Amino acid sequence: MTGRFRWASLSVPGLALALILSLATPSLAAGPLLADGTPVAISAARIERFQRGSEATGFGKLTFLGGLDLTATNREIGGLSGLIVLDGGSEMLAVTDNALWVAARIRQSPEGAPLGLSDVRFAPMLDAKGVELRKTSSSDTEAVTLGRNRGKLELFVATERNNRILRFAWPLTNGASRMISGVETPKALRELRGNKGIEALAAAPDDGPLGGALVAIGERGQSQAHNLPGFIIGGPRAGSFEIERSGNYDATDAAFLPGGDLLLLERRFNLRDWVGMRLRRFAAADVKPGSVLKGTVLMEAGPSHQIDNMEGLGVHQDAQGRTILTLLSDDNRSLLQRTLLLRFRLND
Repeated sequence: MTGRFRWASLSVPGLALALILSLATPSLAAGPLLADGTPVAISAARIERFQRGSEATGFGKLTFLGGLDLTATNREIGGLSGLIVLDGGSEMLAVTDNALWVAARIRQSPEGAPLGLSDVRFAPMLDAKGVELRKTSSSDTEAVTLGRNRGKLELFVATERNNRILRFAWPLTNGASRMISGVETPKALRELRGNKGIEALAAAPDDGPLGGALVAIGERGQSQAHNLPGFIIGGPRAGSFEIERSGNYDATDAAFLPGGDLLLLERRFNLRDWVGMRLRRFAAADVKPGSVLKGTVLMEAGPSHQIDNMEGLGVHQDAQGRTILTLLSDDNRSLLQRTLLLRFRLND
């Protein structure tokens, strides 16, 4: 499938805007995120070893920096499913799978290890009419990314089940900020399986081969035997592609590296293998219509590691220019699961 896609406005029928997106690491000079959000107390237990019973810090092509096991006083902000990391790793914005924004400051060591969270606050997402998204068919929000529309930064949120991509203003300093519009997407994306629909969303660098397009990836194909469906929305390479599915892994989030390569976070959960997590890397030049991507495994983890239902992936560079990955788990608001925030350095 080829061709260009347009924005679909919900407030002005027929309005079409050019799709010009790019990966960004903006500062928050305009003010703190969700300054008027509801505060939440969170306790954080440090995770200093990624593999239980081992002092190892190297895992595949990654170095484990540290992690946090988070417990909130308000269970409503569990289910963290999408993540953006800002300000050199000291600020985060997440979305929950019941349409809430969650913002927090991350206390970190000089190496980037997370030491704790502070100033945690949340607010419900609002549609263009001011109705809370959790009361609409777009309540299952699974991914968030930052991109540019006509040179202006905006937030993009993917919703599963009805498989939509929504636009919000940036910076999100006010929790009362309403959705701007939806994004016009290809029919094949909108027709993905209800609870196996859009799970990963990332904005490509505008100076790379994708020209700032959005990339959306489905959690699973038509069956466990099918590859993962991928879509390039806008830019010079608009169309669809596939990612080879293997090891019973499903897609949960994606992010672009500063050099333009695509990272995919994957999750496995079944009674035979229990829980698993994998990170794959795809060369920027290979992400194009009609391609079937296999990629390179950066790291794979299982029950012996400190993981849970890993669903959020954020990428930033520290003051030394090193690439840091932040991973976040979705506890499904269950007492049997954990909310984990993990940090790794990519060893390029």
